[in-house]
Amino acid sequence: QVQFVESGGGSVQPGESLRLSCAASQGAIEPSAVAWYRQVPGKPREIVSWITSSNNANYADFVKGRFMISRDNAENTVYLQLYSLKPEDTGTYYCNVLGRDYYWGQGTQVTVSS
Repeated sequence: QVQFVESGGGSVQPGESLRLSCAASQGAIEPSAVAWYRQVPGKPREIVSWITSSNNANYADFVKGRFMISRDNAENTVYLQLYSLKPEDTGTYYCNVLGRDYYWGQGTQVTVSS
């Protein structure tokens, strides 16, 4: 089964951008819908965005218009472009097959602070 490695996080100021990558370390992403989630300590993981195998992109209301998800099946990678970052976007970002609750990666930390 496909497993992922997340990267691209960092510390930025409000209003800045980041591009997160979700690379398959095992298996192929092509048949799967893939989702990005984020988690803040003490709170449950929440879904941020997902993209279907047919490239249908979906977003949580709190990121709509600011984040953009894309996929490159040839590179076996899903991307999440984060624009206009806010302090409340701070958290650890994970990707996974949509709806799957195992094979979580290490995540990538995004910190937005002035």
